[in-house]
Formats: sequence, structure tokens, C-alpha cells
Amino acid sequence: MKIIKTVKDFNFKNKKTLLRVDFNVPIDKNHRIIDDTRIQYSIPTIKKIISDQGKVILITHFGRPKGKNLKSLSLNFLVHILSKKLKTHIKFHDNCIGDETEKKVNELKKGEILLLENLRFYKEEEEENEQFAKKLAKLGEFYVNDAFSVSHRSHTSISLLPKLFNNNKCIGMLMEKEILFLNKFLSGKGKKPITVLLGGAKIYSKIKVIENMINFSDYLIIGGGISYPFIKIKGGKVGNSIIKDDQTIDHRLIHSILSKDNRNIIHFPNDVIIADSFNNSANTKICNIYSIPDKWIGLDIGPNSIKHFCHIIKKSKTILWNGPMGVFEFKKFSTGTKSIAKAIAKSTTENESFSLVGGGDSIAALKTEGYDKKISYLSTGGGAMLEYLKNKSSIGIQSIIM
Repeated sequence: MKIIKTVKDFNFKNKKTLLRVDFNVPIDKNHRIIDDTRIQYSIPTIKKIISDQGKVILITHFGRPKGKNLKSLSLNFLVHILSKKLKTHIKFHDNCIGDETEKKVNELKKGEILLLENLRFYKEEEEENEQFAKKLAKLGEFYVNDAFSVSHRSHTSISLLPKLFNNNKCIGMLMEKEILFLNKFLSGKGKKPITVLLGGAKIYSKIKVIENMINFSDYLIIGGGISYPFIKIKGGKVGNSIIKDDQTIDHRLIHSILSKDNRNIIHFPNDVIIADSFNNSANTKICNIYSIPDKWIGLDIGPNSIKHFCHIIKKSKTILWNGPMGVFEFKKFSTGTKSIAKAIAKSTTENESFSLVGGGDSIAALKTEGYDKKISYLSTGGGAMLEYLKNKSSIGIQSIIM
């Protein structure tokens, strides 16, 4: 990949800097933040710009307002939180484009920060709209992308806006860190053994990742919903287990992956917890993954699989995990995912392994059990992480280096 410039390569003194962050953080019904990881990770980038005596204009989306100005999805609630974290007053404006917005930006003094209203209050943000990009570009002299978690989206502020800044654009420290750690896996130069664990339900987003990882991983563990298409193609009976995207999967890709596994590095569950219906109160039993009866559904990995996978994790020195091992949102089927979370945390702290975890459910499992602080790096992006692992880049990164 071409060398990509970061905020460390520039001095932002007296420059109006459009900083694209992702503050689309989960909140409760009282607008209290449940997880502020994305905010925390972008603080160093903000501090770098204001320490240069630059002027920061924060732009982000929040929720899915679909082009409507919804009070419930306003970013105003972030002002107090950001002011506290940065120990400075954060200004706020209730729009992100227009004459009044430009006026507010032009009034900024060196070292000041202005948070603009939700980008997605305009449907043009999600439509790659050139006119919307031009209106946003009027607000800044520099563009910085520190929103890794949406860097795979073809959205105006990610893909089009940076192109209007010529050489006055770069990535922030959050983006830099994500790229650094993901490249560590893609290079295959991490400490051996290298173990990759992939779960979840959407196989189409992980097929290419599996293809890339099979060349240098020592262990490639495939669990959760994405394991069933493989088991089915290998001749197993998977009952009514949910196989998402089954009609759109190119089965030749799965055959190709299985044929490439000449080192026998791919490990599937050998037993699973099956249920007679898709809910937390369903009847359950343990079953061989190749012999799931009709009308039964595989919803978690079984005890033997947990033991086998945890044994692999224990002896691993470099670990990447994305995706749960079962239907994690149901307590009855969360044991497999929680066990994996515990094993990775333990290997990180006791064996000094390097661990990288991405994806909402995987990180939620870690946080639920209090293991999140014991992981080497928590990626801020699930889909963005997978996109990077597939293509060794993303739309947001390409728009910076063009």
C-alpha cells in the first residue's frame, strides 16, 4: 500500500480542520453512553490538532435518521461529554452545512473545537452526493479521517469529501493504529502460532478473509453461523440451522477454501448446542455438527468444541477474533462466545499473546465479562475490519491517498 499521511505529518496552526470521526456510540434510553471506545480513541487526534493551535470542526453521523432532522438523534448530548474529556469548552451548531454554519466556523479561534450536527440529517450523506461534499468542503482547509468504523462506506464525507482537499488531507491516530495492527496480521509476521477466529452469521463478508488468512495462519477457527455452509458442503446434515446468504454464496469458493487446506489448519466445531426453536426458552441438546436433525437449529458451539478451541487459543501468540460462536444475544446460547472471550483475555495476560478483537458481538462479550481491558487492541470497526482484511485497504483510505 502507498504511504499514507497522518496528522503527525502536518502542522495545523490556525487552519480550519474538518475532522471526520465516528461518534455513533451506543446509548441507553436516557442518552447515557454505554460504550465510549470510539470517542476515547479519537481524543489523541483532536488533541494533536488543537495543540498545533488549529481549529477543529468535528463531523460525524449518529443513528439512522434517513435524511430527517430528528431531535432524538441530535448530537447536542455529546457537548458535555466531549467538554469533560477534552477539558475545554466544545461549541455546537445545529447544522452541518449552510451560511450560518460557515459563519460559526469562521468565528473559531485557534485551539477551539466546534461540533456540527448529525451528517445523516441530510440524505445526501449516504448517497455519495457531490454537491453535499462541496458544501462540507467550504468549512475546512484540511480534512482528517479518523472514522475507521465507517471507512468502508461509500458515503459522501468518507469517499467524496477528501478528494476536494488535494494534498491537505490525512488520517488520524485512530485510523493509523487500526491499519498498523491489521497489517500485522496481513503480513503474517506476527509471533507464531497465529490463530484467527471467525464467527457470526454473514458468511459472504468473511469468505475472502478466510481465503487471505489460510495462507499464513497456523489455526483458522470457523464457528457460529458461518460454519454451517462449510459443514453442509462437506456432506453434513445441518437441520434448520440458519445459513444466511445461502442463495448468494458461490459454493465453488467454499470448495476452493477446503481444497487449499492442505495443512489442516481449519478447525470447525465438532459438537453444537441445538434447539427446537429460535428463542431463549427453546428445548436444547448437544449434537454432532454433522448430524443435526431436521427442524433443529444449531445455536452455539458445544462443550467439546469449546475445550478444543480454548486449547488452541492457549498456545497461540497472535490472535484475531471477529464474530460470535453462537446466538450471543440469547443467554442460553452465549456460553461458547463467552468462553472464547475468556480464553483470549487469559492468553493475552498470561502468555503475553497479541490479541486483536473486532465486531460488536465479540467486543460486547468481552465487556460483559470484564475482559475488554485485557485485550491488546479492540478494533472500532466490525465491517470495516473485515473489509480491510479482505482488500488490504478501504474506500476511506483510498480517498486519502489518491
